[in-house]
Amino acid sequence: MARTRVLVVDDSAFMRHTLNRMLGAIPALEVVGAASDGEEGLRLTRELRPDVITLDVEMAVLDGLAMLKRLMLETPTRVVMLSGRTTENARLSLDALEYGAIDFVPKPSGPLAIDIGQIGDELVRKIEAAAAMTEAAFLRHCQTAVRNLALAGREARAATPTADRPLDGGSTAGLHVLPGTGSARRHRRTPRIAARRLVVVASSTGGPSALQVLVKGLPSTLGAAVAIVQHMPPGFTASLAARLDSAGTLRCAEATSEDVLVEDEILVAPGDRHIISSTRGRIRLVRLLPVNGVRPAADVTLQSVAPIWRERLLCVVLTGMGVDARDGARAVKLYGGTVIAQDAATATIYGMPRAVVEAGLADVVLPLDQIASWVAAWCAAPEHEATGPELDCTDRAAPPAGRSAVAS
Repeated sequence: MARTRVLVVDDSAFMRHTLNRMLGAIPALEVVGAASDGEEGLRLTRELRPDVITLDVEMAVLDGLAMLKRLMLETPTRVVMLSGRTTENARLSLDALEYGAIDFVPKPSGPLAIDIGQIGDELVRKIEAAAAMTEAAFLRHCQTAVRNLALAGREARAATPTADRPLDGGSTAGLHVLPGTGSARRHRRTPRIAARRLVVVASSTGGPSALQVLVKGLPSTLGAAVAIVQHMPPGFTASLAARLDSAGTLRCAEATSEDVLVEDEILVAPGDRHIISSTRGRIRLVRLLPVNGVRPAADVTLQSVAPIWRERLLCVVLTGMGVDARDGARAVKLYGGTVIAQDAATATIYGMPRAVVEAGLADVVLPLDQIASWVAAWCAAPEHEATGPELDCTDRAAPPAGRSAVAS
């Protein structure tokens, strides 16, 4: 079997040497070259035609994001980003996923990254997953990236101040609003209604882009709470939540232990914590051992909520490698809930949904662009309106008929 040819692009000579040695020790991988900046990376990509590129975010001359944008337009190649653990790098990493990167791995924070070996297994898994993408899936991925690049270009031009659209006052029409800016206030409604239905979304590789499509398609009056379990490290899920908050009409935030599941709001499981729910509807964040090699894990969440929400629980399994959500989907079905899986044609990595489908647990398999409307229809169906868990609403206002209300 042919080995996966990898190009390393990093401005640190130490990192290039370490990655070359670490990846070169894997029989299935072959490091074909190393570049110290984005310009050299583009040149070597044209010359060497690697299968996968590991790409540093922060570089001189031409940084990782700028290289990625040119790469997707000039020589589309599968990319796994290497990102520092900072708020700014989290934002740039999510930008990179929109602009064509398959996945990212956070760098260790130690001096000179001497403990880079800690991420070795994860990096190898993600390189192999990127290489395993079918050509059809990668082509769709590239087409989406090019559309996102074009949209970002239009928004950037619209945000540029002109003589009749100054930045120091007056109208802000046409200006680009950064993710999360003012959106929580825009989404918030009073009173907040304790949820009677729950939608749990599981995703991994390719998930951030898929989640944006899903969230953008959900109506502002969904009639359910949404919990998202995206495999992502600490420091990155808050940026993801802010981005999803601005993507659609539902308020979205990173979950805390103070949260209650309420209608028309989305909670994102924080990195390095499993998210579960008490029988009274309150969120708990726990640091149990990783499950399926990940934390947060969808299996933990689904197995926690399935016996509570029963037939009022909808599980949505999106793109991702591995089998997380399969055992959770089994619990959902056992207690009378419903399971949707993304189809192979639109999944970046058809691992998690495949595991659910092949286990016979999916009630319906849908392309990504149809899932939001299906979720909305399920939430609106009258047969799901009967009862739900006894929610912890000690701070509730006077409830409307048939519903509990949680004070803002």
